[in-house]
Amino acid sequence: MHVIALSEATADMVDLVGGKAAGLGELIQRGGRVPEGFCVTAEAHRLGVIPQAEIVAAYERLGAGPVAVRSSATAEDLPEASFAGQQDTVLNVTGTAELIAAIRKCWESLHTVRATAYRDARQIDHRTVWMAVVVQRMVAPSVAGVLFTANPLTGRRDEMAVDAAPGLGTTVVDGAATVDHYVLDDVTRADAGCLTSAHLAELRATGERLQGHFGCPQDVEWAFDGDGVLWLLQSRPITSLFPLPPDTGKPLPRVYLEFGHVQGMLQPVTPMGMSTLRSQIAAMLASLGVRVEIVDIGGRLYGDLTELARSRSSRKRLVKLMAVDFGPRAQTVMQHVLADPRFAPTKGSTERGAPAASLRTAGRAVVGILRALARPDAARIRMFQAIEEVKVRSTAPADLRTAADRLRFLQARDSEDSADAIMWPIVTGMLAAALPASLLKGIASPAEIHTVLGGMPHNVTIEMNLALWRLAQGAGEHRLLLLDTPPDELAARYLRGTLPDVGMDGFLDAYGHRGVAEVDLGVPRWAEDPAPVFAAIANYLRITDPEQGPDQRFQRAAAAAEAALEELVRRTRRQRPVRGTIAGFLLRRARSLAGLREAGKFAGLYPLRETRRQLLLIGADLHGAGLLEQPDDIMFLTLDEVHAAVHRSLDHRATVASRRAVHRRELRRRTVPVALLSDGTDVETVLPAAPALDGSLTGVCASAGRVTGPARVVHDPATAHIEPGEILVAATTDPGWTPLFLTAAALITETGAIMAHGPTVAREYGIPAVICVPDATRTISTGQLLTVDGGAGTVTVH
Repeated sequence: MHVIALSEATADMVDLVGGKAAGLGELIQRGGRVPEGFCVTAEAHRLGVIPQAEIVAAYERLGAGPVAVRSSATAEDLPEASFAGQQDTVLNVTGTAELIAAIRKCWESLHTVRATAYRDARQIDHRTVWMAVVVQRMVAPSVAGVLFTANPLTGRRDEMAVDAAPGLGTTVVDGAATVDHYVLDDVTRADAGCLTSAHLAELRATGERLQGHFGCPQDVEWAFDGDGVLWLLQSRPITSLFPLPPDTGKPLPRVYLEFGHVQGMLQPVTPMGMSTLRSQIAAMLASLGVRVEIVDIGGRLYGDLTELARSRSSRKRLVKLMAVDFGPRAQTVMQHVLADPRFAPTKGSTERGAPAASLRTAGRAVVGILRALARPDAARIRMFQAIEEVKVRSTAPADLRTAADRLRFLQARDSEDSADAIMWPIVTGMLAAALPASLLKGIASPAEIHTVLGGMPHNVTIEMNLALWRLAQGAGEHRLLLLDTPPDELAARYLRGTLPDVGMDGFLDAYGHRGVAEVDLGVPRWAEDPAPVFAAIANYLRITDPEQGPDQRFQRAAAAAEAALEELVRRTRRQRPVRGTIAGFLLRRARSLAGLREAGKFAGLYPLRETRRQLLLIGADLHGAGLLEQPDDIMFLTLDEVHAAVHRSLDHRATVASRRAVHRRELRRRTVPVALLSDGTDVETVLPAAPALDGSLTGVCASAGRVTGPARVVHDPATAHIEPGEILVAATTDPGWTPLFLTAAALITETGAIMAHGPTVAREYGIPAVICVPDATRTISTGQLLTVDGGAGTVTVH
């Protein structure tokens, strides 16, 4: 079958008629007013022969008048890929010859540069895509445009948006003319622009009906003809919306803050990783006397801060508490939320159970912080002893034999984690680093304080990076092999045991439990896939100036910090003797303890490594039993689902396939809202726009210094190639990214907090860093010449 009536196309025929035709067929069958037409199927395209006789017959049945010829590829108008404007449409086609030429043009548009690039960006295999073509009677519109049944700019699901212009709708979708823009809510609109209030009411009712039918927000092309009749030309899912928070059934709006960027990750978390992280983060916050529900939205970790925002006691300190880990973007959106009357304190709103928990926490905190301040060296020794205990205790016993044995071990893990010995030295170091800024206000600049906090000792991530640098320096005769061989190939050879000894065994023994997005249980560790380590080694080997070696940079940063500290204390004591004494004491304690910030996470990775190892062994058993397609499918289940598979032989393959598809789609998402409301609103989109500076992007100072160099935009650190002197531009970073800092001249990120992993390591290497630069990875292109002024918090694009 090479030609079928459009009314016969259905949703399950996408492989035959393509996404657009399938959507139009569904509209027709649901009573939508769609211009009559037919579809030249993808089967004809596969054969490479235009079925001219069938086309002519179908065209004559339409009356042989003007028609619209529209692409309908098998990977078009899908929930994860709209292909908007990527393939061709030809309007006002008249006559058989023009019709055949237009169909051929649609076929050819499948392979244009723009369509090919779009598929590449969404990892769609070109060999699996074919082109069907829709032919419809032309509508002569008086006005046409696009309806979005959810606001695509803010994400609000209770608003619709309409763009309209007189004449053909192509002027709207092509951006070729000025359009009238309308936002539709429950308010009745007066006649304005090219649409009347009756037009808008009909569009809103149509949008509600279509969204109800298709089950998700829709992007609808429409046209009103000269008689005022509404025609539907297309309806497809809106692909850009971030997923909604789960429905709580509560009438008042709720606010959710994104927690993943605190750990430097914006990529989606696997289901197994999500279940682990939700409980860990909630427990950690509870130990600090804070109760927050962790919610999965789009595979990301969001904290429901609604009750804290509406509590009279906690809202007073909420914004300040975000300064350390969440950063200025989160603080700004939360200030906006707290000013919203819908989040005003409600009568009797308090944190249930908080007073007792806070008192218990306060007592432990006072003891732990005072001990660390009084004897920082002893606190540090106790901490590393506790970390070693965590490492030993996390190892599974050798007598685990069956999947049931391993699952029992995971479900009965010892929860004692020496939390106080690890937590309070870290908290003390962070407080000691944060408090001097207010004590020294008007005396020392933020850049000076950042200098004092550079080159910090006792940081396990810095020690890891320097160990990798030493490994690269010892490569000797294997230098060219490590430089010229792709990281994936080096990793495969290492795991097969066919790579020459370059010292990798020792490095992975110490740090093989780490990796990018390492807090996600579902992500491979470096010991499993050392390709990112080999990529980092290659970057180090490109450093030819010994003075630019990370060991030298770190030593210079440490020396500059000590000198700046002494000068700062002298200056402050002259102006404010008491403040100078206190600030000096705190800054010295910061230099002794603040480097420990990474150690708590480092310790927590040991039990994660063992949990992952046991889960993969269980996954291998389930794979052998035919219940999973591959062992690591287990990372797309929860522990309860694993229990059902182990004890009841429940087959989860369909569940895993569905979750993997969603995870792959979310991996392609480049922006993640800092904060969401329960109606889908991305809070940052409704904030007043910051004034633009000519030639500059504005962020937040995170590490002082000024440098000029070419940009290197990196989305995946596993294979990133960074030349010495390039400026690293990333959405965010976690400790797994930090080996890239050793060759980078400066760091720019879209998210972060001054005390987060990336800026902390940047300061310790003495490289400038500007964080919270909106859309940096899209505004900046690799190769562009930039000047990064860490002190001013600006990035100049030359």
